[in-house]
Amino acid sequence: MEIREENIINIHHYLPHREPMLMADYILELTKEKVVTSFEILKDNIFVHNNHFIEAGLIENAAQTCSSIMGQSFFEQTGTGTKVIGFITSMKKIEVFTLPKVGDTIISKASLISQFENICHIFCETFVGDELLLRAEINLFIQQIQH
Repeated sequence: MEIREENIINIHHYLPHREPMLMADYILELTKEKVVTSFEILKDNIFVHNNHFIEAGLIENAAQTCSSIMGQSFFEQTGTGTKVIGFITSMKKIEVFTLPKVGDTIISKASLISQFENICHIFCETFVGDELLLRAEINLFIQQIQH
């Protein structure tokens, strides 16, 4: 997938995560049922070991990608100070095929399978170019924190 500047959406508008736990740089496509994110693996990332982005990093990237589908409903009005909390409630299936290296940009594509209120079931795949790195089905719970 070609990353074009005019299509990039600021991830901060859809996720509460911040450095050093933010594992997605940009949203490249976003609808109510689908999201595509990009993330460049930097050498100082907390999930880099021996020049590779480890499994936990891939899973966190997938979870953040998935949560931006639901997160958009909480962050539609940016600058409102909305605070949310989210949890991975289960991982039904997860397969890690290979690990990306420092300097790689990974692309994660997630699709909503089902949703009931603040709980959703999402399918996600992560790639470097055409190479499949991860395939997962993740259940997430997200809710707004009341002040």
